[in-house]
Formats: sequence, structure tokens, C-alpha cells
Amino acid sequence: MKLRAPSYPLITIDPYFSVWSSDNTLTGSDTVHWTQKPNVISAIATIDGKEYRVMGARYADTIPAMKQTSVDMTAFSTIYTFEENGVKLTLTFTSPIIPSDLYLLTRPVSYLSVQKEITDRHKHTVSFKIAVSEQICMNLAGDDEVVCEELTLGNLSSVKMGTKSQNILGRYGDDLRIEWGYFYLSGKGETFVAKEDMTFVGIKTELSSTPALFSFAYDDIESIEYFHTHLKSYWNKDGALITDEIVKAHADYKTTMRRCREMEDKMFIDAVRAGGEKYAELLELAFRQTIAAHKLVLDTDGKILFISKECFSNGCAATVDVSYPSIPLFLIYNPELVKGMMRPIYKYAAMDVWTKEYKYDFAPHDAGRYPVLNGQMYGYDVYTGIMKYEKQMPVEECGNMLVMEAAVAIATKDVSFAKEHLDVLEQWVKYLIENGRDPENQLCTDDFAGHMAHNCNLSLKAIMGIAGLGILYGMMGNKRDERKYMKLARDMALDWTKRASNGDGSYRLAFDAPNTFSMKYNIVWDKLFGTNIMPRDVIASEVASYKKHMHPYGLPLDNRQPYTKSDWTVWTATLAEDRADFEALIEPMWDAFNYSITRVPMTDWYWTLTAKQRTYVSRTYVSGGHENDPLTHGFHNRTVQGGLFIKLLEYKGIMKI
Repeated sequence: MKLRAPSYPLITIDPYFSVWSSDNTLTGSDTVHWTQKPNVISAIATIDGKEYRVMGARYADTIPAMKQTSVDMTAFSTIYTFEENGVKLTLTFTSPIIPSDLYLLTRPVSYLSVQKEITDRHKHTVSFKIAVSEQICMNLAGDDEVVCEELTLGNLSSVKMGTKSQNILGRYGDDLRIEWGYFYLSGKGETFVAKEDMTFVGIKTELSSTPALFSFAYDDIESIEYFHTHLKSYWNKDGALITDEIVKAHADYKTTMRRCREMEDKMFIDAVRAGGEKYAELLELAFRQTIAAHKLVLDTDGKILFISKECFSNGCAATVDVSYPSIPLFLIYNPELVKGMMRPIYKYAAMDVWTKEYKYDFAPHDAGRYPVLNGQMYGYDVYTGIMKYEKQMPVEECGNMLVMEAAVAIATKDVSFAKEHLDVLEQWVKYLIENGRDPENQLCTDDFAGHMAHNCNLSLKAIMGIAGLGILYGMMGNKRDERKYMKLARDMALDWTKRASNGDGSYRLAFDAPNTFSMKYNIVWDKLFGTNIMPRDVIASEVASYKKHMHPYGLPLDNRQPYTKSDWTVWTATLAEDRADFEALIEPMWDAFNYSITRVPMTDWYWTLTAKQRTYVSRTYVSGGHENDPLTHGFHNRTVQGGLFIKLLEYKGIMKI
């Protein structure tokens, strides 16, 4: 990969089990959780008796860093090479979260392979020591006592660490790390527990010509609270033991790595064909982040729930307008996971609290705040118990759910899931018909920009939501209602072209705001579905108009601020018919990630003039009856980066009806 990642993924399993390196070198700084709180893992190589750091900045004052010669990334792996005194070391971190294999996707085991090569034909004795801090199993170091245990798992040595209190699913919020369950470091060698300013568990081994394999594993015991029921992760749905899974993971390493390489190679080649090499590299950067910001569990009926965390924007869980941009990746690699995103929303939307207490006839925004899903939290005042109407996104979420339902039906060639929810889908379409032509003053998914009436792009969402129900009826064989809703969508689209026009081939941000602009990303589904609801010349002239608004690091979201969203950039670029026009919108975004001084997991909201992450300060409620101290937020590690796969989704032709 030529792209310099803003942050390199090392362990990416779920929103809690997540470790990153935010430096060009693995020794340039200590590793962190995606929230940027310390999550220290250190590693030292001893060559002929002399120690060198190969991971982390801890001990930088006393132990020199081994010279790093390269860093590379693929969809599943991050690879570092080091050379010193005739010895080359290759460290390969792999999280094999293959979306089509629910067992591997959820098995909470991530790998580190350490390979030694001699480069000067002399004999060298090399040992390797890795140590993981207590931060991996608690919210903040020192919050609790830790207990450690050294184990033997077959021919593996393992050391286990967890908090004494085990506050299982005890808190919810955004800027939180796990504080329950047990971490396991395993490999062949001698285990140890070290007490310094905090507790470390580690393994030391002598390196030979055969690569040394270590694993990082985390048994969270219980993963999600789902409407007051605690659920386990998919991997241990039948009571599997983490110790057995660690042994299996070591035994199937070669097979698993082969599967990862096959998938990532095909993904990269297809992405290059779809949108160019820089586009393909952006997908490699987005892949693990997108998947690992979810947790997969089964509900009490054994159905898949694929729960997202709205990372560093408020911590909401199963957020509809976060799921909606993420689905292109999952429509390609496992559309059943899209159903798993939607089930919590359908469940909550059918509950009395939503329909009778709040009297809402539109789709909810979310189903809770991670990892507790007991009902919508966005707009809910925890002190008064009031759900604020002004914080709802009625047109946004109704349109999102309808488009998602149509897309998953097309991808699976099966409309049975939609049939289960047809009554509420019809209710949501009714809302769009009544309110989507010229939306009132309300929020959309770009809620950071504030309320806005007459939002042209939000109206496009309504149009595609109505068309979505038409598609579903057509797949059900109900041609009369298919024609009805498709005609409604086309009529609304033609009306839209007149009221949104600037008169120069471009289209407005709001119907009542002439000479403004915005990305019209919501209409991209018309192209993917092949429904031809919007006249092609309208889309072509709109795309052509973006050239005059470009900044060094991308196209601004609209004319209000010089910031952009990466997911919407790719959706907007996918509207282009010409490959050169697509790449002209993508290349500045590649530059933004390559050069940005904001070293965090891939942000989706950044300034187009500087490439810096867009940040803001807020207070975020955390369960326990209090608010956090003021927190500097900036969208990163979010699942919305799955939206970057939309051009690949188009290339594969999966969405054609």
C-alpha cells in the first residue's frame, strides 16, 4: 500500500477489543484504543544480547528502537519489517474477521506472527518478548484491581488477565473501554506477569527459522444487553470455551491466513478495476475498521443482530443513519448482516413506547447506546424522561430503512424479510409521501450541520424510499403497487428538478436557497438499482458542477462549511458516468488520509482545506447518572466507512433489479 494510514489497525475485533498504532513507526508512540486512550502493548527483540524496541515507545529512554524498514497494510493484516545487526524481523498483525464466516467474524482472537531472517550469513541469537498492559481489560488503568493466571493450553503457554470487579455491561456511553471479561495472551514460550506502574502479562520466546505465532484473545462473557436481556457473542452461542478457541485459532492459522489472502487479493483487484488503485487502497484502510465497529450476537429467537457503535459521535447503538451508509460493504460480502442491523429498529418501532407513548409514525434513530440496547437514546433526556421531537430524523430514517430493505432483498434475491415488516414499511412510505416532497425544519444524517427546512438531498432520500417500496412490491409479484409507488417517486423527482434547479445545471442545498450546492449522494441508489427515476441529464449536469467547488482535499459536503464526509464523497463520485470524473473526486480524499496530521482511525468528517479531522467539544451522558467531562469528539473508527465500497458494489452489479 502506498497510502500512509493515519492510524494502523493491529487488533480489530469489536468496539471494545481494538488496538491501533497512530504513528508511522510501530515504535514511535504507544499503542492506543480507537478512542485514543492508551492501550499499551510493548515488544522487545534481543539480538545477540542487545535489546531493541519493536513495538511501543515505553522504555524509549533506555532501550533503542530497532530500525523499521517498511509498513504495509492489506484488508486483514498490518505488516512491519525491521532490520538491525544482520537480522530482519517481520511482524504481521491479522484480525481474520471474514464477513461471510460468522464464526471467524466473531471469534475474538487476533494474531501476531513474528518471522526472523538472517541477512548477513552470520549466526545470531534472537529472542522476542511481548507484554500487554492492564489497559486492555479496563476502562482506564488503575480503575480496578486485575487478577492474572498463567495457563497451559495444549502445547501453548497462555496468561489470562481481567478486572476483579467484573462490572458486566454495567455502563454505556461513547468514550468507554471494556471493564469486564478476560484477556488472554498465548503462544509458545515462557509466560510472565510484571508489576510496574501497572500490570503487564507477557510471553518471551526464542526465535527460530519458523515464525513465532502469538494470539490476543478476549472473552467478554456477555456482549450486549438487548431489551433487558444479556446476549453472548455469536462464537460462544453454544457454550464454546475461549481456551478451546485459542487452541483452534493457532491450529488453523495457515488455513485462515490463506482464506484472508484470497479474499483481500480479489477485493483489491476488483476495486482497482472499479475505481483505480487509490480507491482500492481506501477500501483496504476502511475494511477492518468498518466491520470491527460492530458486535454480532443472536437474539432469543436465534436471529442475527449486527450491532454498530456510533464511534466518537455519541455512542448510539444500531443507529439507522450509520447503518445506511455502511451497507455497501455488507451487501457485497454478507447481506444477512444488513438484516442484523435492521432488526433492533423494527423491534423498537413496534413497541408501545414508540407508537403509543411518543405517538411517532416514523422510523426510530437508534435502539440504545452501546452496549445497552433498551430503546432510542438520541434525543432522549435522561433527567426528564422526555423524547425530544426536535432531535428526531423522520424523513431520514424512514427513507434509510426502506432503501436498506430494498437493497437487501435485491442482494439476497429474497423478499421474505420485507414481508415480515410490510405494515411498518407501508406506514413509513406514507410518512414520506406526506412529508418528503419538501421536508420541514428537521435533522438529517448530517445532523452536525444543524436543522434545515426544504433540504433538497433529504427530499431525494424520500424519493428513493418510496421507490424502495415499489421495488419490494415488484419482487413480491404485486405489479399494481409497484407501478403506483414508482410513479409517485418519478413524479416527485420531476417536481424536484424544477424546484431545486439553480438554472445553470446545478441543484440547490435547499429549495428556497438559490445559488447554493450540496452533494446529492442519496440519489445514487437510482443508478445502482437501475430504476431511472431521476433524468440522467440532471445527474450528469449536477456532477459536472462539482468541479468548481473542489478544494485541495476534496469536495465540501455543501456550501455552508469547508468540510466533507468521506462516505458521501464516494457515493457522490459514483454518480459520475466517466471514470476520470470518479477518480477526480477520489484522489483528493486519498491525499487527505495520506497527509493528514490527525492520527486517528479513519475519520469520515474532515476539513477539505487542511485534511484535519473536524472536531467539536461536548458533554456525553454515560450511564450512572452523570455526564462525562467535556469531551473533544471527532468522527473516527465509524462503520460509515463501509460506504466507500459503493463503487465496488456498482461494479459487481449486485444491485441491478
